[in-house]
Amino acid sequence: MAKKKGAVAQTAVEKSDGDKQENTTPFSEAELKHFKKIIEDKRDSAHDDIERMRGQLADAREQAENDTAYSFHMADAGTDAMEREKLYLMIARQQKYIGYLDRALERIDGRTYGVCKVTGKAISKDRLEAVPHTEISIEAKLQQQKK
Repeated sequence: MAKKKGAVAQTAVEKSDGDKQENTTPFSEAELKHFKKIIEDKRDSAHDDIERMRGQLADAREQAENDTAYSFHMADAGTDAMEREKLYLMIARQQKYIGYLDRALERIDGRTYGVCKVTGKAISKDRLEAVPHTEISIEAKLQQQKK
């Protein structure tokens, strides 16, 4: 079955309570594969960032253990503590981002990727290229910002 560009693929899925829920995606299989690749690349990059930051934390701990009492200053201790805290926050932020990417991959597998959860309309391909894990369209985002 040939599919026109912009056509919507639809399937009905049984929910646990017996109701039917329409799953739709405005994208072809090839387009979904394209977005899946983008998301997987971003996910791998985020994992690499987390590992790099964890390495920095380990280096900071090792450096702190090697300091002697004479080379240790209170201002340095405060700076080191702030840097460690910043790294922990950045790791947490990357982990949250990975969660968003994982949910986007689930939507691709569930054939609901590219559908705005607020309006139910298709999210533009340009928006998904820029923010591939988004769940809402630009219109819905603008409505949220007005509130």
